[in-house]
Amino acid sequence: MHFLDQAKIFLKSGAGGPGAVSFRREKFVEFGGPDGGNGGRGGDIVFEAVAGLNTLIDFRYTQHFKAARGGHGMGRDRTGANARPLVIKVPVGTQILSEDREHLLADFTRPGQRVVLLEGGMGGRGNASYKTSTNRAPRQHQPGMPAQEMWVWLRLKLLADVGLVGLPNAGKSTFINQISNARSKVGDYAFTTLVPRLGVVRHREREFVVADIPGLIEGAAEGAGVGDRFLGHIERCRVLIHLIDIAGADPADAMRTVEQELAAYGADLDAKPRLVALNKVDLADDELNEAFARELRGAGAREVFFVSGATGEGVDALLDAVLRYLPAPAEGAECAEADAEGAERAGGPVAWSPL
Repeated sequence: MHFLDQAKIFLKSGAGGPGAVSFRREKFVEFGGPDGGNGGRGGDIVFEAVAGLNTLIDFRYTQHFKAARGGHGMGRDRTGANARPLVIKVPVGTQILSEDREHLLADFTRPGQRVVLLEGGMGGRGNASYKTSTNRAPRQHQPGMPAQEMWVWLRLKLLADVGLVGLPNAGKSTFINQISNARSKVGDYAFTTLVPRLGVVRHREREFVVADIPGLIEGAAEGAGVGDRFLGHIERCRVLIHLIDIAGADPADAMRTVEQELAAYGADLDAKPRLVALNKVDLADDELNEAFARELRGAGAREVFFVSGATGEGVDALLDAVLRYLPAPAEGAECAEADAEGAERAGGPVAWSPL
């Protein structure tokens, strides 16, 4: 499945059905009077966050979403049918932005969350509702409220507890393959990872999600390399792991480069807790490892971990440090219970889903 984290789509709710103009025509009824019913309500545009999706690729092929119109009012005081809402299912972590991307309209952070983005038009009044003591045969009626329409942007920010950052070839893909169920591509060339990858880590009877994003290089904020587009996927992370290749030219300079790009991106990424880890320590001796660690501490790292994504050396100590920044199991259980309740409350009238 291809990864897509941005899509522009057109939305249109359903217009209200028109009211009817009708008069009773019954045998033996001398004065029938008006009996035109009201029109039905148009369908709403509803977004629902569902688990199991991690891409917006299907919105590349289906970009127009229109809810049904309300039913026409009819004689014998029959009200037109209300149109069912059109439910559009999106991955958890999706944001809905205005067409100019200046305003956040909705933010989906848990499964089952629903937002009515556009309301359907109210149905028009039939002529029966206009009858008064002085107007016994009204012929006026309402056509129904018009539909609402708009273009919006969908932007996906993957929900992960931990984010992996570093230069290309820092060993992030090997590391996430070592600690999680991810199967990220590994290669001896820059930008092996071109799209974010998620992995579920099980450590000390705890579970959390790790996101691996493409490597950053100097000038990424200005578009160098693959740019900083994918940094949005770690905005929600509680802690970042900064992997540094011990076999690189200058580990301290590598750390400063990534830190500068995080600060240039904004969104308070540079204020997030970070765990600095020297990777590929199996390729050097202890003396060299300690020398590089001193340089990193001098460059601003509070604590330096020694790990090897290939052999698993030092991984447990790093994951133990990660757990300090994650919510306690009881808090996580309460969140899961709330998510389950939200999912149970979410019904499904007319649903469009990219599943």
